[in-house]
This record gives sequence, C-alpha cells and structure tokens, in this order.
Amino acid sequence: MKWKGRRQSANVEDRRGMGMGGKTVIGGGIGSVIVILLFALLGGNPGDLIGNTPANNGANPPPPMNVTQQEEELADFVSVVLADTEDVWSAEFEKKGLDYEEPKLVLFSGGVQSACGEASSAVGPFYCPGDHKLYIDLGFYEDLKQRFQAPGDFAMAYVIAHEVGHHVQTLLNTGGQVSPQERRSNEFSVRFELQADYLAGVWANHAQGKGYLEKGDLDEAMNAAHAVGDDTIQRKAQGYVVPDSFTHGTSKQRKRWFTKGFETGTIEGGNTFDVENL
Repeated sequence: MKWKGRRQSANVEDRRGMGMGGKTVIGGGIGSVIVILLFALLGGNPGDLIGNTPANNGANPPPPMNVTQQEEELADFVSVVLADTEDVWSAEFEKKGLDYEEPKLVLFSGGVQSACGEASSAVGPFYCPGDHKLYIDLGFYEDLKQRFQAPGDFAMAYVIAHEVGHHVQTLLNTGGQVSPQERRSNEFSVRFELQADYLAGVWANHAQGKGYLEKGDLDEAMNAAHAVGDDTIQRKAQGYVVPDSFTHGTSKQRKRWFTKGFETGTIEGGNTFDVENL
C-alpha cells in the first residue's frame, strides 16, 4: 500500500506505556486467547468478555515506553489509514445528507481503559461504541503475521477499516429495528460482522480509486478475512467446527462480503439484515 508521505489523522491518542491508568496524551486456544482476540477484532463488545483485568491504580506506574523505529513507522501507517477512512466516510455520509463524526483511535500497550471496560492486549484491536473509539496495541501486527498467518500492511489496514466499519454502523444505528433479544443472538452477530467487512471493502474500493493500492494488497486483505473466519479459527483450535456457535461468519462469508463492498464501493448494498442467504 502506498502510504508514506500522505496525510495522517489528528484523531489519534497515544497511551502506549500508560497501562490501565494514566492520562491521555493527544497525538497527530490457540484456545481462549484466540476466541477473545477474534471476538474483539471483529467487533464484539469487549465489555462482554473483559472487565476483570486489574487496573493500574498508580501504585506501580508503567515503565517509560521504549518505542522502536519500526513501531513508530507502524503508528504512522495506522494514522494514515485512519485518515483515509475519514475522507471516504465523510464523503459517503455527505452524499446521504449526513455529517460523519470521526472516531478516535487509541494506541495502547499492555492494557487500556475504555467505556466498554478494561482490556489487556490479548483482546486485540476493538471498537467501543460507548466512546466512539478504536483501540489498538501495535503488537497485534506481529500476531496477525505469526498467529493468523496473514502478513502485509494491507492486512492490518483491513483490520482498521473493519473496526471503523463498526463506527459507521453505530452512527447509522444499524440493526436499530431489531429487538434486544435478537441483537444478542449469534445470527445477528454474524450479520453485523459481515456488514462491517462489507464496509471495509467499500473503503478498499476508494483506496484503489485513489491509486493507493499496490499489487498483492487485495490478496493480503482477503487472506486476513479468511484467517479470522469462525470455521478456520475453530478448526485450528479444536480440529472441528460448530456452526451453531458462529458469531462472526465463515471464512468464505467474510471474503464474500469484503469483496462485495469492494466491488460496490457505496454504503448501499451492504444491508445483511435484508439478505436471506449470506
């Protein structure tokens, strides 16, 4: 992805090295861990799984953050991708006569406090609708490459775009007509996650239109979408799959809806709640 030298977002909060406590600095199994990571990465409410992590109460302040050049470059990359999503969704909302509220992206290390609860890095990237913020520990980039075997900068861009997709859903009140009981169902969760994949595809369409994509970028995103499908995760973790327990969609579904968003390039066409066959 061609990203160096481009605009970075001003909506980044750098809390690296602060643990659960500290003030915010404003800047420019596999087993159960995999289950939690997948749940948060693909938009589940981390407050349902977290909140029992001990907070840093100030008695043991976090050590000074030793940021490497590679980490700083990754932070710049994340900021550029966030800026891209701001441009795309501001334009798409304007077409619908709406104003797009830009989300904040929080960089953290070790653990973080959000309106959805306290989370450790093991939770992975997540979006919290309670404060309209995305939370990312940049160490996840290595997890994406090693644990999920989905390397590449555009694989990480897909993750960010997916989380921003959940912000778009929040602003549009996606599924607002669905009853609270239905919203807690696995079927709703799957449809909600696939719609966020569709929205990530919409962003990728615009990135290509601006000439930002390089050869192999789409393959990286598709590989990441495949790697985090419920069936792929369960097969790796336990050797078999339980379709009734799916909450995020199969690898095939994730790739299909990302592709659909990429081909369509607009918000219209991504309503999974009106589609019989996912």
